[in-house]
Amino acid sequence: MKIIIAGAGEVGFHLAKLLSYESQDITLIDSDKESLSYADNHLDIRVLKGDATSISILEEARVAQSDLVIGVTSSETTNLTLCMLAKQLGCKRTIARISNTEFIENKDRLRFSDLGIDELISPERLAATEIQLLINQSAFNDTYEFEEGKLIMVGICLPSGAPFVGKTVKDAAETFSEVHFMPIAIKRSGTQFTIIPRGDSIFQAEDQVYFITSKEGVEELYKMTGTVKKNIKNVMILGGSKVGQKTARDLCSRKFNVKLIEKDKQKATDLAEQLPNALVINGDGRNVELLEEESLSAMDAFIAVTGNSETNIMSCLVAKSKDIKKTIALVENMDYFQLSHSIGIDTLINKKLLAANNIFRYIRKGEVVAMTRLNNLNAEILEFIVKPNSAVSGKLIREIDFPRLATIGGVIRDGEGVIALGSFKITEGDRVVVCCLPSAIPKIEKLFL
Repeated sequence: MKIIIAGAGEVGFHLAKLLSYESQDITLIDSDKESLSYADNHLDIRVLKGDATSISILEEARVAQSDLVIGVTSSETTNLTLCMLAKQLGCKRTIARISNTEFIENKDRLRFSDLGIDELISPERLAATEIQLLINQSAFNDTYEFEEGKLIMVGICLPSGAPFVGKTVKDAAETFSEVHFMPIAIKRSGTQFTIIPRGDSIFQAEDQVYFITSKEGVEELYKMTGTVKKNIKNVMILGGSKVGQKTARDLCSRKFNVKLIEKDKQKATDLAEQLPNALVINGDGRNVELLEEESLSAMDAFIAVTGNSETNIMSCLVAKSKDIKKTIALVENMDYFQLSHSIGIDTLINKKLLAANNIFRYIRKGEVVAMTRLNNLNAEILEFIVKPNSAVSGKLIREIDFPRLATIGGVIRDGEGVIALGSFKITEGDRVVVCCLPSAIPKIEKLFL
């Protein structure tokens, strides 16, 4: 695919890096020479200095021949304008990064597609949604919902006393036959290797295991993995950023007791007016005495979303030392993901990764309706819609020539999530959730074309 990315900031650079690994034809546009120079020296892509809304620059980038234009500059107006121009100049598909979440909430009514903008993405909104999911599934350190929870992906670090430990996948399935789950990926403690589990794969203590399950199966998984669902009601949020603001608003609407700490006095005053159901405190969240004064130890969850990754991590560690049930830190540095479990924080989230996941599904072949990448694993989970002529249509799962580095986690049919085993027949219109390693993706795509 020929892809043009406008904006060489954190999201744009991360996207360009991921796409260049897949040998896509990438052109990166930015007006900042230094950012472009860094990208040019580190990635196998074409860079172009200039204003992304300049018609001459877009023509130099060969926009008429492009399959996708992605506007991820820091300016919402630039991104929207770019997408409108690109579509008029012949680009097939456009995606704009925005900060005003009202645009997404009213997307259908405002008919952005008529203006030439096919998709709107807000990294801040994605991060706030991710936090809500993690609060809902409090014992798990990673989660993702397909079709509003028809199937759910959850990740958990298996404690040594979990009933699964020491059993093969096949033995576990037979022993707990009433449990509706499918293990889709395993990362061994202390290694960087991702295992796509088979029947003879053995669960080990401290494994980071990802399961696909149904809503009913979530409760069963709590029991079977030896974890306890934690009742979360009182939440402290550090940082009045856009992510913090939206998270507080969403949690307040669901009757959580929310305390938000913001260092900037004027910002704290404004937030207090905008969030009447939250208690907004003006203070420095790095001050342990302040956190203790504000009853940190009485909180069920602590969410750190300031603009500083190190502040977020350190404050979460302070919260964890007070036996807070759930800690979530927003980080910008991807390398920190390697450390999350070893340093004791429940979950790290990254806006760049969330935005890239959301955009990636438009690059995959076949009709991909959802996609996520597993934190700290080189695996993707894709949701495909089965077309009439797809190679998998009309076949039993065991009859499909499926690569060993991929597995089917579940199927959504007629609005119901099913944990599909070998005897399940896939039919047209099914939504199939697949977990695979990068090397298996081309073969998987062909099966669903």
